[in-house]
Amino acid sequence: MLNEREIESCYLGQFIPVHYHHNMLMDQNRMHSFKSAIHYSVFPGAKVLELGGGTGVLSFFAAQQASKVYCVEYNPDMVREARKFLAINPNGHKVEVVHADAFDYLPPEPVDVVICEMIHVGMLREKQVEVIESFKRRYLARFGGPLPLFMPEAVIMAAQPIQQEYDFEGFYAPIVQFQETGVVYPGTLELGQPAVYSIMDFQQPVDTQIAYEGSMVIEKSGTLNAMRFITKNVLAVVQEQSTTIDWLNHYMTLPLAQPLQVQAGDLLRVAFQYRAGGSIPSLQASIQTQVVNREVEARVAAYA
Repeated sequence: MLNEREIESCYLGQFIPVHYHHNMLMDQNRMHSFKSAIHYSVFPGAKVLELGGGTGVLSFFAAQQASKVYCVEYNPDMVREARKFLAINPNGHKVEVVHADAFDYLPPEPVDVVICEMIHVGMLREKQVEVIESFKRRYLARFGGPLPLFMPEAVIMAAQPIQQEYDFEGFYAPIVQFQETGVVYPGTLELGQPAVYSIMDFQQPVDTQIAYEGSMVIEKSGTLNAMRFITKNVLAVVQEQSTTIDWLNHYMTLPLAQPLQVQAGDLLRVAFQYRAGGSIPSLQASIQTQVVNREVEARVAAYA
């Protein structure tokens, strides 16, 4: 009999099919960004922990410089995959693949870097925030401070008003869509600029409750029928160069229940809330949009 967490895992990413992990190996942006960040952050002789190891590829990157890597994976299929792949790759012997739940596991010794790639757009579905916050509490209780470096170090999330085409060969279907970044989609019209609604710094306490209420300026007239959610993962901060190594998730476009006609120059009030690790429909159902008069908005701001 599955317990509540195991049942939830089947829906929230921890037990995603093996072939999905194989597809992630073919995501060049993801692979190159993580390899670069791990090469920068993991120093020779470091001890590394990866929570949610999948195929073991990120642990493999870490093992090229680390003296020991603990790779924790809950899905037994992926445990077998990781052990198989690491056995045929250089320095794979430095990686110990541990079949355990990332919610409960602690390494037998302090570690220098913790890698946790349980990342979904908007921090939805997968349990990265909850896993890291739980880990911090248990780690400090056993080993004391300081905390290890977390990868990603931070996450920046933004929302953008758009007009999205939902015609599929004459079949109208307003569905959730995931789009590659850096690609121009003819059926997508950006009505305004993205607005940052949350910045998570994993070296600090992170709240699992996310809420936003703010204004966006409409730059192009059209039908507001969707919100695009953007998630940039700051994998490493390169202090010597005052830059970062980032990985941008696919864009997630959520259709709105009530489309809204907007004009260039309109001020759009947007509000939504959800829990990190929650479902996509929970965010979708909470989105509220309203066109407001700029003069009214200015008076409200003056008295706030």
